[in-house]
Amino acid sequence: MPLKARANIAISAAIAMLAPDVAQAASLDGAALQWPWALPFLGILLTIATGPLLIPKIWHRYYGTIALLWSLLTLGPLALFYGTPAAVSGLSHAMLGEYLSFIVLLFALYTVAGGVLVTGNLRGNPLTNTALLGIGTLMASIVGTTGAAMILIRPLIRANAARVHNVHVVVFFIFLVANIGGALSPLGDPPLFVGFLRGVDFFWTTRHLLIQTALVAAIVLVIFIVLDLWFYRKDRLVQPVDRPPLNLEIKGRVNLLLLGAIILAILLSATFKLGIVFDAYGTPLALQNLLRDGALIVIALLSLWLTPNEHREANGFTWEPIREVAILFAGIFICIIPVLAMLAAADKGAFAWLLALVTSPNGLPNNVAYFWLTGGLSAFLDNAPTYLVLFELAGGDAPTLMGLLASTLGAISMGAVYMGALTYIGNAPNFIVYAIAVERGVKMPSFFGYMLWSGAVLLPVFALLNYLFIR
Repeated sequence: MPLKARANIAISAAIAMLAPDVAQAASLDGAALQWPWALPFLGILLTIATGPLLIPKIWHRYYGTIALLWSLLTLGPLALFYGTPAAVSGLSHAMLGEYLSFIVLLFALYTVAGGVLVTGNLRGNPLTNTALLGIGTLMASIVGTTGAAMILIRPLIRANAARVHNVHVVVFFIFLVANIGGALSPLGDPPLFVGFLRGVDFFWTTRHLLIQTALVAAIVLVIFIVLDLWFYRKDRLVQPVDRPPLNLEIKGRVNLLLLGAIILAILLSATFKLGIVFDAYGTPLALQNLLRDGALIVIALLSLWLTPNEHREANGFTWEPIREVAILFAGIFICIIPVLAMLAAADKGAFAWLLALVTSPNGLPNNVAYFWLTGGLSAFLDNAPTYLVLFELAGGDAPTLMGLLASTLGAISMGAVYMGALTYIGNAPNFIVYAIAVERGVKMPSFFGYMLWSGAVLLPVFALLNYLFIR
């Protein structure tokens, strides 16, 4: 039986053992939790960070089992100490209220974008690489960071396959296409989609973050050009003089229409409120959101039906990257339950010191602290739930945050989107790109090795952004 199926059966069995005792959902009181409840979350992050480096064979074979064990170490004690209703309610909120829409959207984008085949004799030189990264950065806010990444990462890897030094190309691709480029619309990055569902205007980030995003992207792209020129000159690759013409062609174009259908489904679900809400152990499930998720699954299935198999085969398309992301992020979303509860408890929770960090002595929001705190947490807690927590910590009222507190909302938005690039797990597309690159033979840096790259390149850029724009 496949690993994913075994993990799903085990999780379902655990829920089944808990559910019969649940008469009424009970919310988890974050004020009653202390910092040791964050240990399973830290544990799963540590194993994700070190497993592929220290025990690669064991990790790649049993990562689902490891994620399941950390999940049970979170749910079991919650049920034991705070009651089955509270544990099941927390699990329901994490899986149905947050994870479900998250993974369905990623699955749809991964499947549809994976059917777009860009063919031609691309040459991995600085000009081509810069063009691909620039195009991907522009695409990210239109088709999402996942969509843009899935369309372009394979052509980029193929173009640079013969180069001696190609790791930096994928690393900067993660910086720009999988993160920074998605800052200008709710379709671009999951945290902004969360804000959209909470009432933030669709074009708010476009109007308020355009200059900042353009500056950050331009600086990072210039750094890439300098590095790529240097590495390109060091490469021992001998390029043929009579290289055939590019002959660029896009196949599987029906998937471009399906990407448009994904965008339309998301817009419709947020625009039209049907007023019908179902309750799942205290988790509200709006009908329009369920219809949206169902539509995304149908669109993905249509992509599989309408796209010739040879297009995906030529892309090197496999299900392993999205399977790994689905399993590991399921574990992350479960293990983060008590962490988010403690954060949501604000000054009554174990992380009350975080609230003090983001509040000035005069009681007004400290936007610099919001920027760095949102960014720092987004790098390790996944940026979508982190955005939501900081959004609520700042008051949670969209009209106020878009008006009087626009600078605060901007700081939260930039921190969540930009700093999701600091680790592999800061944004789901990061891990997908990493998994695809490793699968295609790119010797990607370890978890901490990647952080050395991101820290050296991005932190100075973010410090400059802080100095210029955040007050």
